[in-house]
Amino acid sequence: MNLSQVDRISTAGIAKRGETYFAALRIAGTSIGESWEFPGGKNRLDERPEETLSREFLEEFNVTISVGAMVYEGYFENKNKKYGLMAFLINFMEEEPAFDLIEHQKVAWLSLEELSTLPMAESDRAILQALSETC
Repeated sequence: MNLSQVDRISTAGIAKRGETYFAALRIAGTSIGESWEFPGGKNRLDERPEETLSREFLEEFNVTISVGAMVYEGYFENKNKKYGLMAFLINFMEEEPAFDLIEHQKVAWLSLEELSTLPMAESDRAILQALSETC
């Protein structure tokens, strides 16, 4: 599969601090509710993936980010739609941001080992696996 064969692009932001990664626990009531994730979201028409990430972090956490290199590209299906998944390194523009939690119940800085023990969607597990192989 390639990106021209997907219905939509989904993005994920990978923030790293030392040996820990930023992750967020979704609220209950969604298709992946009460799962940990590398936050991001689905793109809008004519939106570049980097723009999607910036918009999503502003909407979901009220924080601004800078977007760096892509570190993972993969594919997944959800509700009979094919998604291209692109994960990028990100940095928070504020040194210690105060996160407004809108679609999440909590955030944490967790090691790859800690993340591997938590409930995650398969798409986030794929990113976690890729990070484990490159770190």
